[in-house]
Amino acid sequence: MGTLSVGTGVIRDTVRLAALEVPGVLRVGRGGPAWRDALGGNPVQIRVRDGRVHVTVWLVARPRQRLVPLTAQVREAIAAAVERLLGMELGGVTVMVDGNGA
Repeated sequence: MGTLSVGTGVIRDTVRLAALEVPGVLRVGRGGPAWRDALGGNPVQIRVRDGRVHVTVWLVARPRQRLVPLTAQVREAIAAAVERLLGMELGGVTVMVDGNGA
């Protein structure tokens, strides 16, 4: 039987889509002017170590969102996507709220 390998691009897209499904997330990216997003690199960073996926994601929250529950929901959505959809073990998720948009 063969081995299935999942590329970091697939993991990154899965994480981005999972975060966007959380109602309080306006967008995955950095807040502020567009040049910050361009210079800051990809807002979803993936590291795979010892078979575990470690994720860091930057996002902009919708106005009037309670950030602690929002980040918990984002973590849960990402964990479910990585573990259930991709069949990979999650090492950790770091959620960085970098702005509050309209």
